[in-house]
Amino acid sequence: MHEFLRQLPKVELHLHIEGSLEPELMFELAQRNNIKLPYATVEDVKAAYQFDDLQGFLNLYYQGMDVLRNKQDFYDLAMDYFKRAREEGVVHIDMHFDPQAHLQRGVPLEVVMAGLLQAKDDAEKSLDLSVGMIMAFLRDRPEDEALHVFEQAAPYWKFLDAIGLDSAERDNPPSKFQTLFARAKDVGLVRVAHAGEEGPADYIVEALDILDVQRIDHGVRCLESDAVIQRLREQQTVLTVCPLSNVSLKVVEQLSDHPLPRLLSEGLKVTISSDDPAYFGGGLLTNHLACAEAFGWDEDVFRTLNRHAIEEAFTTEARRELLMQRLMNA
Repeated sequence: MHEFLRQLPKVELHLHIEGSLEPELMFELAQRNNIKLPYATVEDVKAAYQFDDLQGFLNLYYQGMDVLRNKQDFYDLAMDYFKRAREEGVVHIDMHFDPQAHLQRGVPLEVVMAGLLQAKDDAEKSLDLSVGMIMAFLRDRPEDEALHVFEQAAPYWKFLDAIGLDSAERDNPPSKFQTLFARAKDVGLVRVAHAGEEGPADYIVEALDILDVQRIDHGVRCLESDAVIQRLREQQTVLTVCPLSNVSLKVVEQLSDHPLPRLLSEGLKVTISSDDPAYFGGGLLTNHLACAEAFGWDEDVFRTLNRHAIEEAFTTEARRELLMQRLMNA
């Protein structure tokens, strides 16, 4: 099974590129940019990756990204993950990135975009990897700020596949961002949103009805509402579930408690992703292997999960057909 999962062409729909910052690269960038970290060693950083909840993780996550200052830093961050993922058999990544988190630190949008777009271009040319771009907005910041950043990003809209909504979900319902998402729809962008991770099933409904999203990131708390389950099943709205992330952030106590098997048995369109792999114990292959061990899934289940992901990936139809063919032959 390990070799099958390593070779299987895997597709990741839910990856925060800032959350792929490994401690080794964090130290390297800190040294390059003359930034003093509050950790003496890589081991100290890894020891800090024990979280009680989403907010505890976010505090460390924002602290870690402080080492990202210039175009080369963002390029190195993305390429480091792209190469690592490709070695694990990942063939497509839909990548969230958080411009507000960098603008707040005085890093211009042009710097962020230049580094990430260069990495995407180089990866697609040299790594046999396709990359979708999701500009995500922080739900614990005001909508006015998000709107301002979105308009500021107008020169880059043509490079984006979607906008997203992430960060601290509790007490930050999707409805706060109705105007932003309507604006994104006006300019022809797909909409996705984190909902039903820490927030209730009602947030999934808000994301669908008020933000008109095409994809629910996480979504595990849909199981609290039969009506939401039925709706997701009928619409075949994809859920980008992140199993090891859910364990790290105490959404579930251990992977064997995870609702993934039930989500599948309910007929929902489920995929699995790594979310923030540097912080949550590993990338997409590690998540696949952990699920195989926890749930005893056979090869067909993993083919189904990745077929769902290929169907929903932000890529060209030609690439989608190619990846589907590879999956069928795996």
